[in-house]
Amino acid sequence: MRFIHSRSTRRRVALAALATSAALVLSACGGDTGSEGGESGSGSEGEQTITFIPKQLNNPYTDVVLGGGEDGASQAGFASSEVVGPLDASASSQVSFINAETQRGTNVIAIAANDPDAVGPALEEARSAGAKIVAFDSDTNPDYRDVFVSQVDAKDVALIQLEQMSEQIGGKGEIAILSATANATNQNEWIKYMEEELASNPDYADIELVAKVYGDDDDTKSFQEAQGLLQAYPDLKGIISPTTVGIAATARYLSTSEYKGKVALTGLGLPNEMRPFVKDGTVTEFALWDPAQLGYVTAFAGKALADGDITGKAGDTFEAGELGEREVGDGGIVLVGPPTEFNADNIDDYDF
Repeated sequence: MRFIHSRSTRRRVALAALATSAALVLSACGGDTGSEGGESGSGSEGEQTITFIPKQLNNPYTDVVLGGGEDGASQAGFASSEVVGPLDASASSQVSFINAETQRGTNVIAIAANDPDAVGPALEEARSAGAKIVAFDSDTNPDYRDVFVSQVDAKDVALIQLEQMSEQIGGKGEIAILSATANATNQNEWIKYMEEELASNPDYADIELVAKVYGDDDDTKSFQEAQGLLQAYPDLKGIISPTTVGIAATARYLSTSEYKGKVALTGLGLPNEMRPFVKDGTVTEFALWDPAQLGYVTAFAGKALADGDITGKAGDTFEAGELGEREVGDGGIVLVGPPTEFNADNIDDYDF
């Protein structure tokens, strides 16, 4: 199943963020928002609500995830779903939004953590108030959530990107990684597995990782970091960017530079964003899962927790709508599905 979310999602999430910010301002000024917040969070007759807090708003990948989350929340039976969150991906930027949802009495908070620990105290307060916590995309410290909905097995994600890079540079040469934020749990786990594989697999003995840089999931900064890598390492053979913002920005830089066709680029990207760069030869192959399915399963996991059907222990199972049964694995982790590799042969088969 493939979800195609509407272009209005970005406007909806922005409005939700503005609404939450306004509520925070009114609260700080002594405004009487407690009654309205409670009704919005709990529902008039105990109806359940879910709020998604992504790493940042106005991110193309996040928009697709949230579109799937909205579909899933509706199908799972939530009375309402909302999206709130920061415009920047700093470590502590999500805390005020968590606190606001706790005050509103939101039943399920689904969060993609910018930092696994910075959000901890706020999430603990939310849980104490009765909220169920579902981490998605980027995990919190496991102590702070009930389950983590992961795109795919982290090691598989890392190895696919490394295999693609090795094939594209002939198994030898200098490579670099352009990541999102330095504290992003998912990014760091993928990079850890890449480094371990480079150190232990003889197939990669002639590949040298010379740099790791961070674009903070900001298009301009990612573009500049890519440019800086090529200037600092004139013998660079390839860049791995395990972030949709980073790989698109890097592709844009390479496509109009002298390095087009000479420096390989792979990582995790959205087919619709990467299509022109595959068509013009800037990028040979990259990977990703269906982000909408990630949001969809997250919503159903939240509903199963709120209904008491699961607690987050290994072996728990729940139905995820059209995607079927999902099982909670060790560490409270729920896997969505395997990644897809995109290239010139299949990229036109996808629309997200």
